[in-house]
Amino acid sequence: MIELDIQTSRQCQMIDITNQVQKVLHDSGVTTGFAVIYVPHTTAGLTINENADPDVVHDILRQLDKIVPYAQPFYQHDEGNSAAHVKATLTGSSQTVLIQNARLLLGTWQGIWFCEYDGPRSRKAWISIFSDTVDLA
Repeated sequence: MIELDIQTSRQCQMIDITNQVQKVLHDSGVTTGFAVIYVPHTTAGLTINENADPDVVHDILRQLDKIVPYAQPFYQHDEGNSAAHVKATLTGSSQTVLIQNARLLLGTWQGIWFCEYDGPRSRKAWISIFSDTVDLA
């Protein structure tokens, strides 16, 4: 398992970690299999989405703010970050990506995004690369 250190700079932001995950894959020497990326935080998440147009990230974060506003009179969590917990639940804490020809098997416009909902903070993402050694042919 490899640990990535991620420093966020805003309360809510998405950071493209695709190249960092691809480097971990490259260094592993695995050519076919899968990668599991996991975030051990309750107020951060992971998603796979477009990484070509920065407007997509803007739109996702704005829509999440609309769906889950930070200030709600019914929130009871004492730390004041209930919305961050809800947003993290919506995106989830892990992603699994297939590997083929020593590359992450992502669509043309897809990237792996670390999603910060309670920053700025120092965060971590853990990556495990698994080799597919079974010959099904």
